[in-house]
Parts: sequence; structure tokens; C-alpha cells
Amino acid sequence: MTDANKAPPSVWRNPWHFLAFGFGSGTLPKAPGTWGSLLALAFVPLWQLLPAWGYGLMLVVTTVFGCWLCGKVARDLGVHDHGGIVWDELVGVWITLWLVPAGWQWLLLGFVLFRLFDIVKPWPIRWIDRHVHGGLGIMLDDVLAGVFAWLSLQLIILGLS
Repeated sequence: MTDANKAPPSVWRNPWHFLAFGFGSGTLPKAPGTWGSLLALAFVPLWQLLPAWGYGLMLVVTTVFGCWLCGKVARDLGVHDHGGIVWDELVGVWITLWLVPAGWQWLLLGFVLFRLFDIVKPWPIRWIDRHVHGGLGIMLDDVLAGVFAWLSLQLIILGLS
């Protein structure tokens, strides 16, 4: 991480920073987005116990909350989209795996697809990443990467049916 993206000590003292940094996973020095995405996988079996509408509601709540949370923590740190803020990656992975069958192979495929879309940032994700600011901007590119990955997974599932 660059100096501006170094994990601040507040991650361990401030509960909002701790959440935004993915329960500490965003403090890891190499590829914090990947670590946050991996952490997100641990929650998916729990979310899959919910009815589809409950999982969907959780996605709406965590996305709206994430816009506020990521914006607040970015302002607190004085760094727009600090590399360690990975709440957006958690939500992106959760979106990717909504309505996907249970099983480690689906978790792995969803993880790979999400990271691919999050890193490559096809249009309009790249444009949004560069032009939409604040908490909404931090969240929106990962939400869209999650939607792209979700659509890809749904097409694969449909093709296997």
C-alpha cells in the first residue's frame, strides 16, 4: 500500500473503520480487495439460509449502509476510496452469489468472476469508478461488478440446466 493507503490505527479502535476495512481484512498489505472478497465468502452460506427475498433485502440494506459507511470512513481518513476500505467488495461478492446454488465450486467461480469484473472494470464500471465520488462512488463500481458477475453466473447455471 502507498502511504496514503496505509492501514490507519483507527481500524482497531473505531467500529465504523473496522467494518469498512472488512473486519480488518483490508489492513493486509497486498491485495486488500482480494482479501475482503475472500472474507465475504465466509458469510455466503449464512445468507443462503435466508429465503431469496431475505437475501435480497440484506443486499439492499448492506448496499445502502455501505454508501454511508464508505463515505464516512473515507472522509474520516481524508482519502477517497482508501485501498483498505473493502466493505464494497464484501457486498459485491454477496451480490454475485445471490440465488446461486450452495457448494464450494459456486463460491469459487463467483469469487473469480467478481474479482475479474472488479479488476478489469468493463464499461460502465470504469467510468463510474473515475467519475462518481463519495460513498456512492466507492460502492457503485463494486455493486456493478457484482451484478456483472451475477449475470455471468446465472447464464452458466442456465446453460447447465
